[in-house]
Amino acid sequence: MSSVKHLVASIVHFLNDQMQNGGLTSDAVESLEVAIQCLESAYSVSGADDSLRPTTPLLDIFRDYTATLDDVTELPPEATPENKAEAERLKAEGNTLTREERHQEALASYTKAIALDGRNAIYYCNRAAVHSKLNNFQQAIADAKQALKIDSSYSKAYARLGLAHASLGQHEEARNAYAKALEMEPDNESYRNNLQLAQEKLTGAGASPFLMGGEPNLANLGPIGSMLGNSNLMAMASQVLSDPNMQNVLSNIVSGTPPGSTGAMDALLRAGQQLAEHMQSANPELVEQLRRQLDTQNQNNGAPGEEPPAPPSL
Repeated sequence: MSSVKHLVASIVHFLNDQMQNGGLTSDAVESLEVAIQCLESAYSVSGADDSLRPTTPLLDIFRDYTATLDDVTELPPEATPENKAEAERLKAEGNTLTREERHQEALASYTKAIALDGRNAIYYCNRAAVHSKLNNFQQAIADAKQALKIDSSYSKAYARLGLAHASLGQHEEARNAYAKALEMEPDNESYRNNLQLAQEKLTGAGASPFLMGGEPNLANLGPIGSMLGNSNLMAMASQVLSDPNMQNVLSNIVSGTPPGSTGAMDALLRAGQQLAEHMQSANPELVEQLRRQLDTQNQNNGAPGEEPPAPPSL
């Protein structure tokens, strides 16, 4: 098949994807259907033929090309051996500060490392991660793109790019970034899960984790039922769980822990603690209200003469 037909087939597949996942109006979808029929008829191609589907989506090819036109910092000259050694020391320092959650100090260390050796993709990628932790998502995107300019096969940089886009609600860009990350590391479950989540955000197929398995009889669940019946709490918990940063934290905690093992319960407890801390940070007033509500219920349910059980630590 000629290159022209391959290009037209790629356009048809792109338009089909836009019809399904582009969030278009019914009128726009109808217009695309007409356009697809015209292209298929004029060039004798079929969008139903998956053998014509390009290995790299047309939109990704376009983005890869236009990325060269973006305002991305030009690479500096090669660093001296002395500067490279000092930059590595600063990177290690930044890694330690990141683990200690001293993010502003880590940011400074990575920035100094970049000033000494601006051709190392790892420094930009690590700084992108810290920017995301500080909610500087535009800066994270810029750093991830710079890392990819240095090393276009750097899967972690694509993952950082996906996280930043997802945090900004740019789910199509997040999906494409995670798809590239997974292309580089096909066995990475974290990339696969994040790609699926971004796809669900685009299609609206993502369901709240609190709605899975039907609706329980909340009246029989005591304080837990009250928690599940609190619409404000459930809305906040659903929002927290949909945050890509929180998903990555939970995924890192429970990944590699076999169900039923001793570590599985520890992982579950750590995940619950992380969720509680995130919720406390997001809306302390609502958490305090829930504490008071549970405390009142526990006092009412305590046996005469007994000290009521302490409310759970959220």
